[in-house]
Amino acid sequence: MDMLQAFTNEQLKTEVPVINVGDTIRVHNKIKEGARERIQMFEGTVIAKHGGGISETFTVRRVSYGCGVEKTFPIHSPNVEKVDIIRQGKVRRAKLYYLRDRVGKASKVKEKI
Repeated sequence: MDMLQAFTNEQLKTEVPVINVGDTIRVHNKIKEGARERIQMFEGTVIAKHGGGISETFTVRRVSYGCGVEKTFPIHSPNVEKVDIIRQGKVRRAKLYYLRDRVGKASKVKEKI
């Protein structure tokens, strides 16, 4: 068990972005295409956070061409290059799954001042 603990501590990132549910963020994600590597951005609202330690993840939702798209990113993954916080949201829930049923202005989250 000590070897496993040492391995997970080695894989943890030193600077972890402070992400809260309701924030609008831009995730810089590394994508491998054959021998080439590029960075693709995914911008949306954080609707959930799960877990802790090495297995901590966050789910980001956006509407793209009228279709809702959700992606789950591990915080400590080497493929997550950078996370930019665009605006902080003011929410009263830990999970914002109700945004899946909302369309247009109803799906907006208030901004924290």
